Amino acid sequence: MKITRNATAHWTGTGKEGKGTLTSASTVLNETQYSFNTRFADGVGTNPEELVAAAHAGCFAMKLAFNIQGAGFAADSLDVRCDITLEDSGITSSKLTLKASVPGLDQAKFDELVEDAEKNCPISKLLNTSISVDATLA
Repeated sequence: MKITRNATAHWTGTGKEGKGTLTSASTVLNETQYSFNTRFADGVGTNPEELVAAAHAGCFAMKLAFNIQGAGFAADSLDVRCDITLEDSGITSSKLTLKASVPGLDQAKFDELVEDAEKNCPISKLLNTSISVDATLA
């Protein structure tokens, strides 16, 4: 199965004083503001790193849910936070923090499923950076 998704960016002005908007085909993002200040300070709007963090957290959670299902279990909850680090004009790391509740799943199998999701979710494969997961099974 092949899926193609898209989003658009519109920018006006210089890199520091300019501003832009992001729109996704689904319109979840609909002319959502981004700028130098939303990326490097505390401006109102979003930024590319925040969007990558959301994409990685969501992708990892879904891949792990499929892994857990394939092992014969169902998660009560998978809460994932992703911290993207931007340094020297590049993303240098993506840190995933997971809190999971999966009745009946033992720690060893949980660790195996998490490791597979870390390596094999499509966003993990896309990122050319250090990826780590701090996972807790409740």
